[in-house]
Amino acid sequence: MSEVVTLETRARLAPVTLLHAGQRTHATVDAAMQALQAQRIDGEIPDTLIFVEHPEVITVGRRAKVDGITAPNGYASREVDRGGGITWHGPGQLVGYPVFRWREESIRTVITLIEEWIIESLATFGVDAGRNPAMMGVWLDGFKIASIGLQFSQWVSRHGFDINLSTPGDRLQAVAGCGLPVGRHTSLAALGHDISMRAMEAALLAQMPAVLGREMAAERDLDS
Repeated sequence: MSEVVTLETRARLAPVTLLHAGQRTHATVDAAMQALQAQRIDGEIPDTLIFVEHPEVITVGRRAKVDGITAPNGYASREVDRGGGITWHGPGQLVGYPVFRWREESIRTVITLIEEWIIESLATFGVDAGRNPAMMGVWLDGFKIASIGLQFSQWVSRHGFDINLSTPGDRLQAVAGCGLPVGRHTSLAALGHDISMRAMEAALLAQMPAVLGREMAAERDLDS
């Protein structure tokens, strides 16, 4: 379990600006992320977190490109520079993009922290999610419900994670994402957990201080 945040520890929390993107295309938000990453590297902005819901698209990561894996027929797709394979994005999925400067000693440690952040946030709804020792991400009842894929420049991250809240099962489960067989991804709704986008965002923000040592200090729309 994550530690309790006290007044003493709160004084040491790093500030985060939250950007609300609403429903935006992946290409639009990816361009914004690239600009934000450059600004964060130069110290012009604090750590920044984007919450967004994308129209349906398959992103094709570096490993998928090397292995010659492409999106299935009937799906829009775009290549990205994060690690990993192909990932489905679409309605009913909360996507979080932390443009953070990390001080951890390895990429694996950062990924473990993000997994823990999601797990602790889901626990506030009584969802007993966990890890799979053989695969990254967050799992529930043998299904993958959250994926993580990052790119780093000078230890500032881009890209991030997604949580399948109420995604259309016929579209999500037909994609062999992250090197898994078809049908291994599902949504929380399909497993009997009804969590809204707004409630999931609030839970992540509430758990961010204890798990990541950061707290929201400002928020605005992506365009403002």
